[in-house]
Amino acid sequence: MPKPISSLLTFSPAIRNYVWGGQSLLSLVGPNVARDGKPISEIWSLYEGNPVTNAEFTGRTLAEIVTEYQNEILGELTVSKGNKRFPLLIKLLDCASWLSLQVHPNNEQALQLEGLNFIGKTEAWHILNAEPDAHLIAGIKAGTSIETLHAAIGNETILDLVEYHKVQNDDTIFVPAGTIHALGPGLLIYEVQQTSDLTYRIFDWNRPQNNGRVLHIEKSTAVTDPLSQGIIFHHQKTGGPATSLVKCPYFHLEKLSGTQERDTKGLSFHALTVTQGEARVSSLGSDVVLRKFDSVLVPAVSGKYRIDGVFQILCSSVSE
Repeated sequence: MPKPISSLLTFSPAIRNYVWGGQSLLSLVGPNVARDGKPISEIWSLYEGNPVTNAEFTGRTLAEIVTEYQNEILGELTVSKGNKRFPLLIKLLDCASWLSLQVHPNNEQALQLEGLNFIGKTEAWHILNAEPDAHLIAGIKAGTSIETLHAAIGNETILDLVEYHKVQNDDTIFVPAGTIHALGPGLLIYEVQQTSDLTYRIFDWNRPQNNGRVLHIEKSTAVTDPLSQGIIFHHQKTGGPATSLVKCPYFHLEKLSGTQERDTKGLSFHALTVTQGEARVSSLGSDVVLRKFDSVLVPAVSGKYRIDGVFQILCSSVSE
């Protein structure tokens, strides 16, 4: 019988060097990576493939320890929803240029198009920093016929059909599966999503289709919902120590600020990422100090835990 979990969990993040990335996340990578000059597009701060960097689990991946401690880490509610894997992926994205115009399948479509062990991808973005004229794309213009939309998938005419949105710091955008979308230049983003890397590219700004960056015309056509616009919550004001930003069947995203006590109630893990300041998280007889962009996983079995400091934290969990 494995010994009980006795600590919070920290991880070594994964780095993605896509063509659209910038330099804002260099502080999170090692000096050798920083020196090579490649753009840092995404930091996968907390996902099932990350190796643990503390306690008795050091070197093992989150996926491995979830297999051994499913209920303790995921929680009663998470497991009751049928989750046997860690169900979320937490990212930081630095958008120096437009990301591809893309769409994600839902769970049923992922199973049909990709096979067993694939799930859909519903996601939410929280704007950490937006340059003055930063925009993103979410949805299709009202009144666009399905025939017109399908004819435009895969070519530049799609840009005449999409909805552009100006965004600012602290906006939150909910992007259900089936929504055509793209992040624009000048955005630093926190993203929470289902544990899925299924992306169907519709248009990639005439970049060469190489190094895996191909278009997915048939699959994009199959999964796009022309009525899905996404939902944008502009500059939500914080109310008290915890503010709910977005909630859906797959995740609940909250913004935390100021010293406080929290409680997983054994229902779900809490994935914490500091976006401003510094915080000390205490639970299970252990303390972890988090600085800007650091993350920690509070296992569901933790129950009550405490956060001290002057900070802003984004907390992702599984929705009740």
